[in-house]
Amino acid sequence: MINYSLRDKADDKIGISYTLVGEHYLPDLAPPDDPDNHIGRYGHMRLNYLKNHRRVVYLNLLTSGKLISHLREIDKAANNRMALVSKQMAQLEGVTEHLKAENQMLWVKRMNNIHNRIEETIYDELIYL
Repeated sequence: MINYSLRDKADDKIGISYTLVGEHYLPDLAPPDDPDNHIGRYGHMRLNYLKNHRRVVYLNLLTSGKLISHLREIDKAANNRMALVSKQMAQLEGVTEHLKAENQMLWVKRMNNIHNRIEETIYDELIYL
């Protein structure tokens, strides 16, 4: 039988520290002390998807300390794609400032349609893969 000391220990290979709780050592899994820990809408959607449908990927990212950066990266990529593609699609479909000045409701309708189509591709390509 191996006798472990009651003090906290750390795994130097992967950089995770452990705390003794009862008879078991549990990993100290806390988010990094980063004031810019903001995760946007798409990051939260990705988090929920990973928790519910890709449990192993979620746990691997969590234990390696890469979960927050992964979620921020997904959120940033989704927002960048939304901005770029919506501008391009609006130009291709003739949704201009002139249309906005003439018929604001039609402009809103077309922009919402563009936004919804882009969001579907973002879901398929970034969030739910």
